[in-house]
Amino acid sequence: MKKFVLRIAVVILVVLSVLSFAEKAKITIWAWDPNFNIAIMQEAAARYMKINPNVEFDIVSMAKADVEQKLNTILASGVKTGLPEIVLIEDYNAQKYLQSYPGSFADLTKEFNYKEFADYKVKLMTLNNKVYGVPFDSGVAGFFYRRDYLEQAGFKPADLENITWDRFIEIGKAVKAKTGKHMIAADPYDGGLMRILLQSAGAWYFDKAGKPYIANNPVLKEAVRLYKEIKDSGIAKEVSGWNEWVGAFNKGEVAAVVTGVWIIGSIKAEKSQSGKWGVAPVPRMNIKESVNASNLGGSSWYVLQNSKNRNIAIDFLKKIYARDSEFYQKILVDRGAVGTWLPAQGGSAYKAKDPFFGNQQVFQLFSEWIKKIPPVDYGIYTYEADAALMGVMPDVYSGKISIDEALKKAEQQFLNSIK
Repeated sequence: MKKFVLRIAVVILVVLSVLSFAEKAKITIWAWDPNFNIAIMQEAAARYMKINPNVEFDIVSMAKADVEQKLNTILASGVKTGLPEIVLIEDYNAQKYLQSYPGSFADLTKEFNYKEFADYKVKLMTLNNKVYGVPFDSGVAGFFYRRDYLEQAGFKPADLENITWDRFIEIGKAVKAKTGKHMIAADPYDGGLMRILLQSAGAWYFDKAGKPYIANNPVLKEAVRLYKEIKDSGIAKEVSGWNEWVGAFNKGEVAAVVTGVWIIGSIKAEKSQSGKWGVAPVPRMNIKESVNASNLGGSSWYVLQNSKNRNIAIDFLKKIYARDSEFYQKILVDRGAVGTWLPAQGGSAYKAKDPFFGNQQVFQLFSEWIKKIPPVDYGIYTYEADAALMGVMPDVYSGKISIDEALKKAEQQFLNSIK
C-alpha cells in the first residue's frame, strides 16, 4: 500500500513539474511608434501578466507603413499563419481592412460594452452592425493658443470659446496687426485641417452609401473656402512638413495651433513657454451641422480571427482596455494618451490642473469634447480622396478655377486613382 501511495505521489509530482514548465501562451502584437503605442502596450502587458502569469507577450515595433504592408500581404494571400493576435490599425483605414478582408478580424460585439466608449470611435469600426475593434486613443482636436500674444492683441480666453472659423480669421488678422505674429503655421497642401473641418460637421468625402461625395458637397465646399480664406488673409505662416510646423510654435513664431490632442507633447517640449499657453474648443464652420468639436487621427486595436491565442488576446484587451481605469491615468500622465474608454475620464489624471496651460484642466476639457465629436464613416479611401483634393488646391489658391470646378476635378481624379 505504501509503495502504491508513493508511486501516486511521484506521478503527481511529475505531472505538476510538467505543468509548471508548460509553454506559456504567447500574444503577438504589431504596432508602431516606440514612444507611444509600443510603450503603452508594454504597460498593458505588464499589468495583464499580474492577472494571468501563464501568458507572455511579443510586442513587435515596426514603422506604420511596414505594419500595413505586412498585414495586407498576409491577408491578401489567404494564408492563416504568421499573423499576430492583435494589430494596431489607424482609424482612417479601419473600414478598408474590414471590407477588404471579411472574416479576418474577430467579431467583438458581445465581448465589450461599447456604450462605455466614445461613440464616434465605435462607429468607425462597425460593419453590418458588428463591432470589430477595441477603441484606443483619441485624436480629439483643440484650439491651442498663446495667452500672451492673444492678450497683447486685446483678446481674453472667453473671446476664444465656441467661435466660428470666420471669427478665428478675424482674430488672426488682429493678432498679426498688433503683435506681428502669424495666427497659425499651415502647410496649404496638407489635408489634416480639412479632415478636422469635415468631421466637425459630421461629413466626409463619401456619402452614407460609401459613394464619392466630393463634387456638390456643401460642407466640403465651405471647408475649401476656409482653406483659401486662411491663405488669402495672411494669418498663416506657410510651412512644409512636420519639423517646420512644430518649429513655428516652439520658436514662438505663431499664436495658435489647431490640431489633435496628441500635439501636447510637442508644445510642452519648449519648456520656456510654460504658463503661456491655453486651450479652447476648435472653431466650427458657419453652417448649421458644424459643432465646436472634431478629431484628427487616432488608432484602435483589432484581434485576428485566425490567431492561435485569440481568446486570451480578447481577455487581455477586456481586462486592461475596458476595465483598468488606473492604466488610463498612467498612460495619460506618462505618454499623453487620451483614451476613449469613458469611465476612465473621471480619474485623477484627467482632473489635474496643468501649469503649462495656465492651470487649466486640459484633459478634462478634451474628455468633454470627445463626447461631442460627430461620428463619421471614413470609408475605405480617405487618403486617396484627401490626395485628390489637395492636388487641385493650387488652382483654387491662384483663382484659376472656382471651388465648384475644383471639387468636380478632384472627384474625377479620385475616381481615376482607385480604378
